[in-house]
Amino acid sequence: MHHAARRRTVIAGIAGNVMEWYDFAVYGYFAKDIGEQFFPSRDPASSLIASFGAFAAGFVMRPVGGVIFGHIGDRVSRRAALTISVLAMAIPTFLIGILPVHEQIGGMAAILLVAMRMVQGLSVGGEYTNSVIFLVESAPSQRRGLAGSWSPFGAGSGILLGSATGAVVNLLLPREDVASWGWRLPFLLGLIVGLAGLYIRRHIPEPPALDKMERAAAPIVEAFRTEWRAIFKIVGFNLALAVGFYMVFVYAATYLETIVHASAKEALDINTVNMLVMLALVPLMGLLSDRIGRKPVLVAATLGLVALSYPCFWMMHHRDAVLILIGQMGFAVLIAMFSGAGPTTMVEVLPARVRCTALSVGYNLSVGVIGGLTPLIATYLIERTADDFAPAYFLMLTGAISLGVILTMRETYRDALR
Repeated sequence: MHHAARRRTVIAGIAGNVMEWYDFAVYGYFAKDIGEQFFPSRDPASSLIASFGAFAAGFVMRPVGGVIFGHIGDRVSRRAALTISVLAMAIPTFLIGILPVHEQIGGMAAILLVAMRMVQGLSVGGEYTNSVIFLVESAPSQRRGLAGSWSPFGAGSGILLGSATGAVVNLLLPREDVASWGWRLPFLLGLIVGLAGLYIRRHIPEPPALDKMERAAAPIVEAFRTEWRAIFKIVGFNLALAVGFYMVFVYAATYLETIVHASAKEALDINTVNMLVMLALVPLMGLLSDRIGRKPVLVAATLGLVALSYPCFWMMHHRDAVLILIGQMGFAVLIAMFSGAGPTTMVEVLPARVRCTALSVGYNLSVGVIGGLTPLIATYLIERTADDFAPAYFLMLTGAISLGVILTMRETYRDALR
């Protein structure tokens, strides 16, 4: 494939991931304002909890979306799954930006918001896994690790884009305007991101190896009949990433504010710096896995989580901003190692006929469900045990489980795709 065509393929593959995580960041950034508009209450905390409840509705739908878009990818085409999924994210994002609020239509406003989040959850369930498969299947055999790493790179870029957009809105508008209508602007702008992704994806070819592939009649049935062991391995394989990412880049800001008593600005600044570190390393780790193999990189990442979670949390538990930065950076490096080598590994262990379905189901059960619950689990563990380091023990446990799964897997970086 020519260099320019390869670049277009990468852009097409990651476009939906940027859209998906852009929405994730924007919703989180304006959760307080959304809660007050759609779930008004005399208790601000109740509004915020309800707002995050609507956010969580999307996670519930991820496994369902994985089945739906996995079926489309295996039964129809990879391109069809990618095109529909970006639309299913862009349109609800735009509609959230124009929804009437509680003051205008009462409780129906909350129902509509939750409905939009559920449609987005369906999209998220198929977007990431189908984009990874498309990128890996379209790549030269000696660059599959690098190709697969662009999907997590796109996800991280979407988070940064969403956070930056939220910061600009708050910088340019008075606080009262942001609370009443300014929060809508990033959701409306999301349509531009989505349409750009749709345009790019409408003109991408199917991976050449799939042209003559016989399609599975019922991908979900065949996947569980022939690849159920691989599906369960993918669940365990991803536990370290699922818990690690949500612990370090979603829950950590709350941990720093509530447990360490760092300022919100300080926590956000440290989080942003380490997100950039992770993004810079992800493609390099994908490339490294093409050179030395997937397993050495993955074993090092999960072994690192088992050995270093407590020391990194110990550093993050101090009020010294430099120590906090270094502690979270240790996690950022380990997560980058897993994110760089992990996506391609999952594609390489599955046969093409049911690859989209099997990967979507396994990945979303782990990352979508367990990962999405991680902030809640971490908060509960600290409350229940009165130990500020309880999240570190949870992360060590999931790292050990993923390490055990990885050690049972064969090396695939030199093999032809099944």
